[in-house]
Amino acid sequence: MTAKKSLQTSLIHTDYTAPEGFAAFPSAIHHASTVLFKNVAAMRSGDWKEKNAYTYGLHGTPTTFTLEARLAEIEDGKYCLLAPSGLAAIAMVDFALLKSGDDVLLPDNVYNPNRELGRWLSADFGITARYYDPLIGAGIAALIQPNTRLIWAEAPGSVSMEVPDLPAICRAAHDKGVLVALDNTWSAGLALRGFDLGVDIIMQALTKYQSGGSDVLMGALITRDQALHDKLSLAHMRLGMGVGADDAYLVLRGLPTMKLRFDAHDAGARKLAAWLKGRPEIARVLHPAFEDCPGHAEWKRDFSGAGGLFSVLFDPRYTEEQTDRFVDALKLFKIGYSWGGSNSLAVPYRIRQMRKNWQDQGILVRFNVGLESVDDLIADIEAAFAVM
Repeated sequence: MTAKKSLQTSLIHTDYTAPEGFAAFPSAIHHASTVLFKNVAAMRSGDWKEKNAYTYGLHGTPTTFTLEARLAEIEDGKYCLLAPSGLAAIAMVDFALLKSGDDVLLPDNVYNPNRELGRWLSADFGITARYYDPLIGAGIAALIQPNTRLIWAEAPGSVSMEVPDLPAICRAAHDKGVLVALDNTWSAGLALRGFDLGVDIIMQALTKYQSGGSDVLMGALITRDQALHDKLSLAHMRLGMGVGADDAYLVLRGLPTMKLRFDAHDAGARKLAAWLKGRPEIARVLHPAFEDCPGHAEWKRDFSGAGGLFSVLFDPRYTEEQTDRFVDALKLFKIGYSWGGSNSLAVPYRIRQMRKNWQDQGILVRFNVGLESVDDLIADIEAAFAVM
């Protein structure tokens, strides 16, 4: 502009451009809904699906592209899409790959919101959702129908902790042209290499270890196959699954310490679980690293770590009222869903209402072991046992 700008216009349009060459450890935060193009030709040539240019904030900024690339690298994948939550990422898979008349298989120990989504698909969308024993392994082949398009797996189940035989499930699925999607949140992509075991899609709830601060909701889908990624990308666009730059930055900030935190959670949880195993109040400890946990052999074969999440079954002599009193009496363990943060959590579950064929007796309580002193956590539980 050659004419002098008015004060109001100067507040909006400036001739200043910051000098290049700035470098720092943190990734830059790029806030944008509208993305500016150099000219009309640039606007028309950019392809949001290929991510070879910036087109609109929903389809990515340097901040979100950086996070996607780093998450794909952690899982040894090639492509990544971000979603506003783990459940949003799960829904994106279902709506990308399933249509009326199709069938999806889910493990009976699946994350409960995924189960509820399956019920919704069955009730309102004409998509059958059926549930299988998480320990079925190669036997899942008998459940695959001509219209089965997708199998979900969770390793392990995030409440009852059974570990599936992922290679066997993937082989059976692929023999019949069915895709396998894995909820890999428990291991944060650090302790389980899902693609190496045959999985097609990996879902992560970045709300957990990747963030580490209990202050972000976000999910991710990671793939290796471009055609599959393109299908997911169309669902991502049509459903408007964008994430904010500030949240993306918070996850990026958590990644450098994630492995250190995960290992600390793992060590603390194993120590606490071993102590609980010797307590008379506890009938069973459900921790995949322990030999008597269902699927332990698969965990030992496929995993390199365990993180901070495990469950216990109280002795059947204790009523729900008593175990609720136990949870209420805890001081360091707070009552709340999720895991992967610095603070320890405890949640009682009415698992018989969640699991069709649940056989074990006793009330189930799930623990997330944070980064507090394990001795202090043990003292907290001892005090709660005393008033139970």
